[in-house]
Amino acid sequence: MKIVVIGGSGLIGSKLVDRLGAQGHEAVAASPKTGVNTLTGEGVGEVLDGADVVVDVSNSPSFEDAAVLDFFQTSTRNLLAAATEAGVGHYVALSVVGSDRLPDSGYMRAKVAQEKLIAESGLPYSLVHATQFFEFVQGIIDAGTDGDTVHLAPVLIQPIAADDVAATVADVAVGTPTNAVVEVAGPEQFRLDELGRSVLAGSKDPRSVVTDPAARYFGATLGERSLVPADGARVADRSLDDWRTQAARGR
Repeated sequence: MKIVVIGGSGLIGSKLVDRLGAQGHEAVAASPKTGVNTLTGEGVGEVLDGADVVVDVSNSPSFEDAAVLDFFQTSTRNLLAAATEAGVGHYVALSVVGSDRLPDSGYMRAKVAQEKLIAESGLPYSLVHATQFFEFVQGIIDAGTDGDTVHLAPVLIQPIAADDVAATVADVAVGTPTNAVVEVAGPEQFRLDELGRSVLAGSKDPRSVVTDPAARYFGATLGERSLVPADGARVADRSLDDWRTQAARGR
């Protein structure tokens, strides 16, 4: 199949293009670097010509509330119009576990708006909701840092490796449209504050974690299960220790 990966030069997109290509598909990386701009529409119609599947794993260059909402709404509308015109048979988008449970977050509100546009487009679709990536836990820690301390809530989190996210998205992309949400998570649940301590200790970072039930997560107030999937989610095999070992090897 011809599968166009929007955001194909990013963390997930590049892994996805490699994986789909290895499976024998014509995987096309589409991003501003390749002359495809979903905000302006430049190159979108051309790259989708003859495509069987489009997979959107792109991300906003700005996480400011108004900017991120504009990005996901504008780019998704442009993609949906071009996909409809091209007769694409399956529209896949990567989103976030808990996106509909964190309305305090401008980013999550933007992802919900994106998903709504896709679900109401009339195109056959699948939405993949992934938990937080191991690769981004450091960013959570940095966002919660105040001086030498890191404020993290003691809520559940079930992180996943980016490689496993890409594997799941690839599997969904070559399958039958679900017209629903597919959730995927890593194999282990942690308390967010405990995970933060583990990551800091592993990197010999001198910052200390303060357990703070009121600590926000990129602007959002967290509930006990805001960051973990519902029953029935797909569960990847790669544990935190597995991922650390691979990262240490430079893989």
